Amino acid sequence: MAALAMPQASRAELPEPVRAMIDAAIATGDEAKIRAVTEIARTTNPADQEEIDTMVSAFHAERAAHRAAEEAAKQAQIRSAGLFENWSGKGELGGFQSTGNSSATGVTTSLMLDRKGIDWRHKLTGRVDYQRANGITTREQYLARYEPNFDVSDNFYVYALAQFERDRFQGISARYAVSGGLGYQALKGGDIQLAVKAGPAYRVTEFVDGRNENRIAGLIGLDFDWTLSERLKLTQDTNAVAETGGSAVAIIDSRNTTLDLITGLDARINRSLTARFSYAIEYDSNPPPGAVQTDTLSRVTLVYDF
Repeated sequence: MAALAMPQASRAELPEPVRAMIDAAIATGDEAKIRAVTEIARTTNPADQEEIDTMVSAFHAERAAHRAAEEAAKQAQIRSAGLFENWSGKGELGGFQSTGNSSATGVTTSLMLDRKGIDWRHKLTGRVDYQRANGITTREQYLARYEPNFDVSDNFYVYALAQFERDRFQGISARYAVSGGLGYQALKGGDIQLAVKAGPAYRVTEFVDGRNENRIAGLIGLDFDWTLSERLKLTQDTNAVAETGGSAVAIIDSRNTTLDLITGLDARINRSLTARFSYAIEYDSNPPPGAVQTDTLSRVTLVYDF
């Protein structure tokens, strides 16, 4: 019996100070601290590695269960949310300098609303650029856009788009566009995110001289975000629309192509406030008589997240 008891008596037990040190590291929830402390504990107490591993495994299991419960509660809340719940947004206000069909300095403001569901995402965008001096309006541009997306897989989604724009100085009293197609999330989850989309479109343009044009078109879009640091982000958004003379199969023989290209640099000031500098190029290959093909807008704004 004494011989059988010998292994039990000689089995090492994790010293209480070492156990307390590991418990303190686990209590912080900091993975780096836990890893550093347990590596030291394994080195100084090689006979107790199994017990140390058990403590670490219990921590990871508890954390995984907690995250799973949080995710389940989040999804349940999203599924039961009403139409006006779960919206987030950004409000933007600042100044602009334009060249092209009008050379002016004025006020720019925009609002973007975003609602994310399990598979659906809804995006609403509105923007106004306006300048008036000595009783004369020299810049007046409006844009409103609604875009719902539906995820069909981890990377692919389908989109729909409805858009209105007005720019009298470009000769456009109103332009309406609708589109639908397929999008692909090429890069996501890291510092660099890239999404592309393409599909057919239909566009109606009302010119200031009273003419109207209805065109079948094709739309190509690109959305690129690069987080350079914790407080600095580079963004690139592109939308190109090629109109045909009325035939959906003759995209190559396009009559009019428009390109909206916006490059931005965001510098986060605090949790809710961001300073943004952006440069936009608006190109129309076949503008109305008296208008030029290219407009540029430089904007300096403050963005408030809510």
